[in-house]
Amino acid sequence: VQLQASGGGSVQAGGSLRLSCVASGRTDKDYNVGWFRQAPGKEREFVSRISWSGLTTSYSDAVRGRFTASRDNAKNTVYLQMNSLKPEDTAVYFCAADFHFGANRLSPAHFTSWGQGTQVTVSS
Repeated sequence: VQLQASGGGSVQAGGSLRLSCVASGRTDKDYNVGWFRQAPGKEREFVSRISWSGLTTSYSDAVRGRFTASRDNAKNTVYLQMNSLKPEDTAVYFCAADFHFGANRLSPAHFTSWGQGTQVTVSS
């Protein structure tokens, strides 16, 4: 499966964006999706994980309560709704697939099929 993130842009602090992650290729296999972000000069960090069913989600402390992951498997699309954005949310956002199950699988090393990221810029 190949994933491609989109929907990034520039917003002011307090604004919202919705990112999309569209899957193509072998979408017949169940896969969980993780969202990660990487700011300039920093390591890639975990943002959110959503299970194949969409019933189980995980969030980093930095975004919990502001970001919400969801998915529409009929459209092979996963979403990340980002509200109350802060300047520190500025980064390139990536989505990736994990074909193994486990809510604790939050490291980038657990994920494959990384797509190109989408830039999110939040100004103060």
